[in-house]
Amino acid sequence: MKKAALTFTAVLILVLDAIADNGEYAVSGIPPALLKNADAVLRVEELRFEILSTKEAIQNYHYVITILNDNADKWAEFSEYYDKLREVSSVQGYLYDAAGNQLKKMKMKDLEDISGVEDISLMDDSRVKRHNFYCKNYPYTVEYNVEIRYRHTLFFPAWRPQGGERISVEKSRVTIVCPEDYQFRYKTFHYTGEPVITTENKKRSSAWAVTNMPAITREIYQPPLRDVTTGIIFGPTGFQLGDYKGNMQSWQDFGKFIYALKQGRDALPPNIKSVVHELSDSIRDEKKKIRVLYEYMQKNTRYISIQLGIGGWQPFDANSVATKSYGDCKALSNYMYSILKEAGIRSSYTMVIAGRNANGITEDFPSQQFNHVILFVPMKEDTMWLECTSQTIPAGYLGGFTANRYALAVDETGGTLVRTPKYGLKENLQLKKINAVLGEDAALHVKVQSTYDAMQQDELHMLINGLSREKLKEYLHDQLDFATYDISSFNYEQNKSSLPAIDESLDITVSNYATITGKRIFVVPNILTRLHSKLPADTERKYDIEQGFEYRDIDTVEIEIPKGYGPEAMPQDIATAGKFGKYTCSVRLKDNRLIYYRSFEQYEGRFPAKDYNDMVKFYETVYKADRNKVVLIKNESQLKEN
Repeated sequence: MKKAALTFTAVLILVLDAIADNGEYAVSGIPPALLKNADAVLRVEELRFEILSTKEAIQNYHYVITILNDNADKWAEFSEYYDKLREVSSVQGYLYDAAGNQLKKMKMKDLEDISGVEDISLMDDSRVKRHNFYCKNYPYTVEYNVEIRYRHTLFFPAWRPQGGERISVEKSRVTIVCPEDYQFRYKTFHYTGEPVITTENKKRSSAWAVTNMPAITREIYQPPLRDVTTGIIFGPTGFQLGDYKGNMQSWQDFGKFIYALKQGRDALPPNIKSVVHELSDSIRDEKKKIRVLYEYMQKNTRYISIQLGIGGWQPFDANSVATKSYGDCKALSNYMYSILKEAGIRSSYTMVIAGRNANGITEDFPSQQFNHVILFVPMKEDTMWLECTSQTIPAGYLGGFTANRYALAVDETGGTLVRTPKYGLKENLQLKKINAVLGEDAALHVKVQSTYDAMQQDELHMLINGLSREKLKEYLHDQLDFATYDISSFNYEQNKSSLPAIDESLDITVSNYATITGKRIFVVPNILTRLHSKLPADTERKYDIEQGFEYRDIDTVEIEIPKGYGPEAMPQDIATAGKFGKYTCSVRLKDNRLIYYRSFEQYEGRFPAKDYNDMVKFYETVYKADRNKVVLIKNESQLKEN
């Protein structure tokens, strides 16, 4: 791979040397070191953010990027959203050829103005201004100038010159301008210098800059981008959103602002109050009471995104949700908060960054880093978490969407950072019990009983509750790794406890599962749970290894073999363990049955780059062991009888 990359770079340099340096952005002006491993080069980036007051700011953004090949076309498209709180006030765009000659200039009629509304949104004032020159003559360069006006100062833009892999940076600069007496905050990542600060006309400018950053080549299991390249996040002290003012010097202060947005919006209509008391007054167990009320909320509301102006941050009041039976995450969480309050149960409206692969927030930098709201219910001896946007998730369970991360719990005293539950090895369990019959025609008739616990059941839970039975069967066909097979029957049973589980029953017939050669049958005893791929070796690993999602899989398999066959070769027992996981497997022949056992554990953590090849060896051992074959041979007496 390195040889091919160097060859490409050398050829590209020769091509660029042949291009006349006619313009400021001629590709021949790019330093050769920035072409290595690059699909695009950020030639110039200038981000200027000026805080005019606590309720108004303006952003000027100028960037020039050279696209070297079609892998980088995504970087050539201009796209900015706007709404009632954020106005894209001007856009200019230019296209240049490899020599830096201007080919086109964007006209205002060329700028698309499209809806930014998602399918799940009922009301949303977000729109997107978008433009693309759709050039295919590589290399080419695009330049854009954009001005954005903010009608709030709730959050500031971040600066990250390298927005992804295989993009190098020639020069990039960010400047924050504010009144002399205003203090903003910032946190740097992989930036060693101090800002250049100047003062003029009672305004203070703070600037950071980088030059000649080589492209990043993505490595498998690498940490998030913010942990491997230069970036700065910024945040306000005093800020304003509409008529609401706040301060963000601490999480407690920020929480006070969020509480003010929802304060007084928890009044329920009389009919809902009556229902709350009918359902819960006779229940003494607090957990059961919460579960009953949560299930009532689930059955009588549905999630619809509503993002209008300040409504993108402020929840609809509880009375509106009760009347209309729908709301977004803010509105539904506030509604559930109101229901529990009526029942005498205290809870906290809680902000979190959601997503199965979300990187979490920077916990030592108070700022708006959240995209979702859930409910936190502290109790005397325990806590409960409620995902109020789901009509199917059981009370007390969050799943991989919001588990194991910091969140901001908000009450009348302000905000407090809390951790959402972590589901680890004990919780994320998959158990499979498989009974199979192998025919002399190599077909395998399989009955499977599986149980998926906690995060192991998350995806299946969504599929069961979101797909028809026909679509679910299609999904199963995609998941099973057999050449030719038929699913005779399948069934799912859900256990909706605070640690949910799904029981799966499958009846499958696999044609030509085994390989028959003369008097021998070759069969893999691991029928369903094989590691899908091996990791590539890498002797020049740069970045730490980050492995998430701890889990444990246990398989017990019994395969009835054809009469008259005995073992000729049996795989040895395998046992290996290390910092990345633990694996054991064994196979025995007992009473004409192959008895196979497999246990696999994957551990969570961040590990140094030097350990990567140990990780490769561990997973290679698992990959090979999962495919070990038993060789069966027909005994001589059986051959004579035939």
